[in-house]
Amino acid sequence: MTLSVRPARPSELRHLAAIEDSGAAPFADWFGEAVVPALLAPAPSGTSRDAADGALLVAVDPAYAEGPVGFAHLLWLAADDGAPTAHLEQLSVRLPEHGRRGIGTALVHAACEEARWAGPDSLTLCTYRDVPWNGPFYRRLGFSQDPAPPPHLARIRRHEQDLGLDRCGAREVLRRHLDRSSRA
Repeated sequence: MTLSVRPARPSELRHLAAIEDSGAAPFADWFGEAVVPALLAPAPSGTSRDAADGALLVAVDPAYAEGPVGFAHLLWLAADDGAPTAHLEQLSVRLPEHGRRGIGTALVHAACEEARWAGPDSLTLCTYRDVPWNGPFYRRLGFSQDPAPPPHLARIRRHEQDLGLDRCGAREVLRRHLDRSSRA
């Protein structure tokens, strides 16, 4: 597979919701009857994601003509002190046909690089601590728990709690510090 990760093109935005929606089945299988509606709800459109202040990256496999095989949606946020921050709002790979092929890893690396060049010194995300393709996956890629998330991330966590996400299992804020020493 010759995978490339790059900014999403306008013509690719229509594919993103279907990619994200393909990830609902594994959550339904993992959580069973405890799964909350928010995990199964239709995904936002690619157009609405593209309108947010951030970056939208897609993974493209030239052998797959139907469109992108995954995407990463980064948000540029401001901490309460006004400092710029980067938050990985969504990472999705088209399942099941493109799962477990390194696409998610490639998207995370590209998201970290995008955030590093945008200026923030770290990339954050919120995820399930114990779901294998969530917390353990991100920890293998250099993320660690932020035990005292700043107020802007605590607000994101409160929104997740309002959606009922915590009823399925422990959630956490993870942070990866971005290496700025190699920045030219």
